[in-house]
Amino acid sequence: MRRVLDRCELRPLLPEDAPSLAQMANDITVWRNLRDTFPHPYTLEHSVRFIEHSSSQSPPCHRAIVIDGQAVGTIGLKLGTDVERISAELGYWLGAPYRGRGVMTEVIHAFTTQAFEIFGLSRIFALPFAHNVASCRALEKAGYVLEGVLRRSCIKEGTIVDQRQYARVRETPDS
Repeated sequence: MRRVLDRCELRPLLPEDAPSLAQMANDITVWRNLRDTFPHPYTLEHSVRFIEHSSSQSPPCHRAIVIDGQAVGTIGLKLGTDVERISAELGYWLGAPYRGRGVMTEVIHAFTTQAFEIFGLSRIFALPFAHNVASCRALEKAGYVLEGVLRRSCIKEGTIVDQRQYARVRETPDS
């Protein structure tokens, strides 16, 4: 499902996105703010495999962030299972040349609204590193609420760091 926004377009990932995603993702500043499962260096092969994985999901949990016809980032969900199947964790990244323009705030807001409907979720949450102020601000501007700080909850580049837990809850008539 395509969605044209003011600053960009959100659409399913396509095989032809692989080169531009690999170029944008192969940036240490992207990797530093993501989980270690996100590879660095990020190669064309990583990009191709990610697109294939995303395309195999039904419905797909990830979208390409497209500016000027080029995929410059992604946003997606890790769906909960079992008793947490009504929740999902949000993850996203954007290429360095496109940061600081309000793109990610717009993307998070639109994607979250759409995801509540598509996946029938009650809650979507994100766990940015506490020092990633830009990500925290984007979440807040997109309607996410800070639920708490998870002190010394993870390790990145050999340093134990805090995470902030943000969530947006689907408003329903019976809530």
